[in-house]
Amino acid sequence: MPTLTRRDDVFVLDLGDSENRFHPTWVEEVTALLDEVSAATGPRALVTTATGKFFSNGLDLEWLDAHQDQRADYLASVEALYARILSLPVVTVAAVQGHAYAAGAMLTLAHDLRVMRADRGFWCLPEADIGIPFTLGMSSLVRERLDRQVAHRAMVTSERFGGVDAAASGVVDRAVDEQDVLPTAVDLAAAQTGKAGDTLATIKARMYAPLLEELRG
Repeated sequence: MPTLTRRDDVFVLDLGDSENRFHPTWVEEVTALLDEVSAATGPRALVTTATGKFFSNGLDLEWLDAHQDQRADYLASVEALYARILSLPVVTVAAVQGHAYAAGAMLTLAHDLRVMRADRGFWCLPEADIGIPFTLGMSSLVRERLDRQVAHRAMVTSERFGGVDAAASGVVDRAVDEQDVLPTAVDLAAAQTGKAGDTLATIKARMYAPLLEELRG
């Protein structure tokens, strides 16, 4: 299950130690923890990471297959989670210690900065391969946060980016050794804690206004 800890002024959100798929309960738990970060006062920033092989493997397809009548509401909740992170009044850093696939890869894009393990693990949008089209909000998120040609490669060819290629393509900001992923992310976040607050929230809201409107439906 997701957990939230604090290292001085840096909150660390751990998504869990499984595939960290977007089960509705998991989405609710992550959102509640983000509310805690948002409601805190003073200097602060957020690092999101996970434990084990996966950062996140995306949508909970097993749950979705069993609850097709709730598909629209479920996808709306996922898009709302992206909007929540994108608009947080703190600087956010994704520490991608393992595979980030599909909705999990898009979750990293909702963060301000991204650090990825260099030697193992992939960042990938496999929707074209698995026959699940992107929602309009998801498409907009990828296009907004990646270079246009990189977004095209990622969405149309389902290219798998290792850490080094991801950094070279701008999918992530840095690729580092496994043991340095979280410390690097925490250091990046710690350098930005003084920016937390209403001004940063307004900057993000205005910068991403059309995207946030689309994600929030």
